[in-house]
Amino acid sequence: MALDVAEFLSHADSAHEKLRIAVVGATGNVGREMLEVLDERGFGAADVVAIASRRSQGTETSFGDRTLKVQALETYDFSDVDITLMSAGGSVSKDWSPKIAAQGSVVIDNSSAWRYDSAVPLIVPEVNADAVEGFAKKNIIANPNCSTAQLVVALRPLHDRARIKRVVVSTYQSVSGAGKDAMDELFNQTKAVYVADPIEPQKFTKRIAFNVIPHIDVFMEDGSTKEEWKMVAETKKILDPKIKLTATCVRVPVFVGHSEAVNLEFEEPITADEARDILREAPGCLVVDNPAEDAYVTPYECAGEDATYISRIREDSTLENGLSLWVVSDNLRKGAATNAVQIAELLLNRGLIKAKKAA
Repeated sequence: MALDVAEFLSHADSAHEKLRIAVVGATGNVGREMLEVLDERGFGAADVVAIASRRSQGTETSFGDRTLKVQALETYDFSDVDITLMSAGGSVSKDWSPKIAAQGSVVIDNSSAWRYDSAVPLIVPEVNADAVEGFAKKNIIANPNCSTAQLVVALRPLHDRARIKRVVVSTYQSVSGAGKDAMDELFNQTKAVYVADPIEPQKFTKRIAFNVIPHIDVFMEDGSTKEEWKMVAETKKILDPKIKLTATCVRVPVFVGHSEAVNLEFEEPITADEARDILREAPGCLVVDNPAEDAYVTPYECAGEDATYISRIREDSTLENGLSLWVVSDNLRKGAATNAVQIAELLLNRGLIKAKKAA
């Protein structure tokens, strides 16, 4: 039986070894969340190093009850690092991930830089864990887009039961998905509305306070945005290339938590009650669905949680085999940090990586 993380680290310590984990981008929203999740999920015995750009060198960040001094990416030697959690943006990852991987550290990257590389596994552990075996080609593993991660966690068990033909998804994505500056912009604009100050959008193309913006990432030639394209491409790579998917991605004035209205067409009949029972037993899913008692989940309630919450499961009378559902998750956790740490756990539990430095 595979060891869990706590057991692995206990065994490693007894053998005078210590797993060394680097978090690159440790001062950002997701980087800080990665440190928190590492501590929560049993990596407290690991040797963890916080890394960011040179301008953040020497600043402090928290890891459990410890304080870590941030070290500079540009001068850090990764040769003794077992796993690097990379959350420093696509351009940084494109440049640095191969260099770090060449020094023997497995890179788990949160950006879009490597998701569409056929030699790099794109992993959601509850969905396609077996694909992680291919990481050795480049020593890099990709984390999916936050909106895709929660979607495929909900789709996998239903696809296994009745085969999904088509997905129509509309997302309601929080501003934290666009970084700390975006969160500050929502906060500052909201204050400005109340005191009648002028509002000048900076991070977003339109005002975000008390508004919604159907525009995430750049527009493409067919009129879709790159965020919408990502959901299509990543769902096909992670789950099934035969699935047809169309998405409309919308930024909403919520700080943390992405929501999705999902409509599914299946090859085989499936009832709402069947879907509810299947999802209740599925890894990573938590069903909260009792309309009579207003039991459904909102992003406010899922913030700080790791589960993918599913509500409002109902049959679609306009399709022969159709269901609609509401999917909510914390985009900083399951959509980013937690999924990356789960990939690290997957590597450990399958014996694909071992601590390489004596304590």
